[in-house]
Amino acid sequence: MIPLRDENPSRNPPYVVWALIAANALVFLLELSLPPDSLQEFFVLFGIVPARFTHPEWARALGFPVDDWWPFLTSLFIHGGWFHIIGNMWFLWIFGDNVEDRMGHGRFLLFYILCGVIAGFAHLVTNPTSTIPAFGASGAISGVLGAYLLFFPRARVLVLFPIIIWPFLFVLPASIFLGLWFFIQFFSGTFSLLAPSEGGGVAWWAHIGGFVAGLSLAPYFLPRRKPR
Repeated sequence: MIPLRDENPSRNPPYVVWALIAANALVFLLELSLPPDSLQEFFVLFGIVPARFTHPEWARALGFPVDDWWPFLTSLFIHGGWFHIIGNMWFLWIFGDNVEDRMGHGRFLLFYILCGVIAGFAHLVTNPTSTIPAFGASGAISGVLGAYLLFFPRARVLVLFPIIIWPFLFVLPASIFLGLWFFIQFFSGTFSLLAPSEGGGVAWWAHIGGFVAGLSLAPYFLPRRKPR
């Protein structure tokens, strides 16, 4: 299912969402300018390689900086291809503006980064020996989806469901669409633990961790009401 838009207007321009999309696009353009060897080194240095943190001797032998936790932040702005970045930015564009509108610009930015960092640690805990770099904004965006579910469960989402060559369009409440999305992440994440070789390289538990973090933390990022 592909969300096309939500029927949930915002009151204020989503400046942080625009800035995040621009930042991700600029980093992706940098990636496109790198030769293949340098690009792989870029992914390894700025993405999350779990074994780098769980096996420091191995990491030190390969020349990784010791006690460098910056990848939990930098990995949020790295993408592995056009489909990867377009899909992530599309979800951020559709669902991020309303969450930013409810939280305010500064709170939303902090919330986004915090959810992304928690998502990175969820991936680390569930894949502690992996030597494959994980990166992408999907963990942080999953947190945004969790907040959206909490704030706007009855919002209507226009969804495209392609069956072979036939596109079907229908409207779903956000609670159903995001509930189905989370079920797919949880099922795929559980299956990836049972059969790691079939995981396909997707950090499912980063999505799950980010979503749960967003659902849990969102109320604390709402602005305080001023007394009348």
